[in-house]
Amino acid sequence: MEEVDVEPSTTLIPSAGFHRKHLGFEWGPGDLLVYETNYKLQGPRSAGSPFVHIVRRDEDICSPILRKLFNESHLIFVGLQKIKEDIPSKNKKSQFVSISKNYRSVIRACMEELQQNAADRVFVLFSVSTQNAGSLLLHLLDWVRLHKSDVDARAREVLQSDSPAQHQSYWDVVISLVLQGRTDEARQVLSKQASLREESSSVFKSMDGLLQTMPIFNPTGTQTLTEFEVKWRHWHEECDRCLQENTFASNRHLETICKILVGDEDTLLEQKELLSTWYHFLVTRLLFTHPTIKPPDLHYYAQSSMNMFLGPRASPEPLDIILLSAFEFDLHQVIKDCSIALNNWWFVAHLTDLLDHCKLLQSHNLHFGSNLREFLVLEYASGLFTHHSLWQLAVDYFDHCPEFGRVYLELQIERVPLDTERKAIKVLRICEDRQMSEQVRSICKIMAKRALRNNRLGSALSWSIRAKDAAFATLISERFLQDYSNKGSFTDLDLLDNLGPAMLLSDRLTFLGKYREFHRLYGEKRFSEAARLLLSLMTAKIAPRSLWMTLLTDALPLLEQKEVIFSVDQTYELMSCLEELNSGTKDSNLTDQDEDIESTKTELLRLALARNLTMAIVKEGTIET
Repeated sequence: MEEVDVEPSTTLIPSAGFHRKHLGFEWGPGDLLVYETNYKLQGPRSAGSPFVHIVRRDEDICSPILRKLFNESHLIFVGLQKIKEDIPSKNKKSQFVSISKNYRSVIRACMEELQQNAADRVFVLFSVSTQNAGSLLLHLLDWVRLHKSDVDARAREVLQSDSPAQHQSYWDVVISLVLQGRTDEARQVLSKQASLREESSSVFKSMDGLLQTMPIFNPTGTQTLTEFEVKWRHWHEECDRCLQENTFASNRHLETICKILVGDEDTLLEQKELLSTWYHFLVTRLLFTHPTIKPPDLHYYAQSSMNMFLGPRASPEPLDIILLSAFEFDLHQVIKDCSIALNNWWFVAHLTDLLDHCKLLQSHNLHFGSNLREFLVLEYASGLFTHHSLWQLAVDYFDHCPEFGRVYLELQIERVPLDTERKAIKVLRICEDRQMSEQVRSICKIMAKRALRNNRLGSALSWSIRAKDAAFATLISERFLQDYSNKGSFTDLDLLDNLGPAMLLSDRLTFLGKYREFHRLYGEKRFSEAARLLLSLMTAKIAPRSLWMTLLTDALPLLEQKEVIFSVDQTYELMSCLEELNSGTKDSNLTDQDEDIESTKTELLRLALARNLTMAIVKEGTIET
């Protein structure tokens, strides 16, 4: 998420505004479309510009780090949808808290990779409402520690120097660690100074004692909240006593640390540079004045801390207002403000989905019939569909939008570019799993036509069969037969040999499959079966008349076998087919040479059929005798 206070770069739109017209705009999933309207800034209507400009493309979706966030949060989203409604509410609450923690962990990993604080305010919004008194502050501390991760780098720089205690950033590091409640680490850095100053070792020892004994609430421990409050009050009184007795008067840095420990607001505000933000100031203030803060009281402290830190002249940023709404648990306002301030739908979609599952969001219907949760999830998923690989994640989001999810998916899936056959199969499987028959046919037709253009007949036939497109299957079958006529052999034998029931899609495909089967039977020397199949292709009118001469020519080797293959009746049927073919209209496109070849074939066939008939009569007469 980008910070809204960063000024975007200016984008010049060619000719826009030249005619002093009002500009119209429309947000798309990843772009902003801008156009000139027919309305002048002043005066009557006039003709506008016919151009539509794509002004902005969503850059977040192209970031490798954010793509990782989108991928990992997708798995969490799907897991959340699997939580069953009939589970007892007590068990569901623990599952929802676990989901929230998972979201926070992926945000945290993303922030650490980005090395920026742009998403830190988003991080806290996933979990404030799940925390109880005591544990709430621990979470807020974890939040600011992540936000101010530069403290660790500076601490390493100081400790690795030749003389840590003399380093110019030494005291800034110590105070920064104290401001974050990291007392053990602060003691470790302070020990470098104490070892150099033996004369004031007792003062450092006193400070070490205060830092060591500072109580930190452990929500998983046996100590009750009341016991912790008593212990913390005693410790706070001890810090105050040291300050009143001027225990650290000899060292202004230690005295400053002691004032921080007692929660002196003026001293805390003097550390603005180290705190850097009002919410870091808020957390430090709560740590040293009200460590058992309850969620309902958080808004009062947040508002006052922001006012104190920013002062009367500075105005809060939009994300500051979002945080205040979150601390007040005004969830609808948080979602509304985030939708305006953040530059994509990832956060609001996942937050709203989680809140909706937790029954914390009174989801209201929008003017077009969907609820708020579904609207935001649909917008987020539509944005994912503009990316070449993230579109696959969007499918699951659409699946879990019962009102309009399927309609959106049907529209978006048609826009996925089918760059490769592998991608097409992936898209096809998604459509088949969801019984999207219209989209299945569309994809298969596109791929079949592409394969045919590239002369990949096997692939084209496979796609047309999958599309159940009889007309296109007929066209490709014709191409197969044309190829056979030219080359004398079939291609893609594996496909043709395994057509199965798919060959019934069209008559021409049936013929192609059966004709290939004839060749296979002939190659396996199963002559009788091959002869019956060849004859049936003509007598049943499956074979087109244009190929009858080819089929009759294929019968010649069978007619010339030493053993009689065709019976008397079968021979008569072949003769009938030959005469029917010759009695038909002659092809006017044939050359004289072609006519001579056809005439020669006919004479050869007549001779072969007459010879076979004689042999068949003799054979059948002998068998009868």
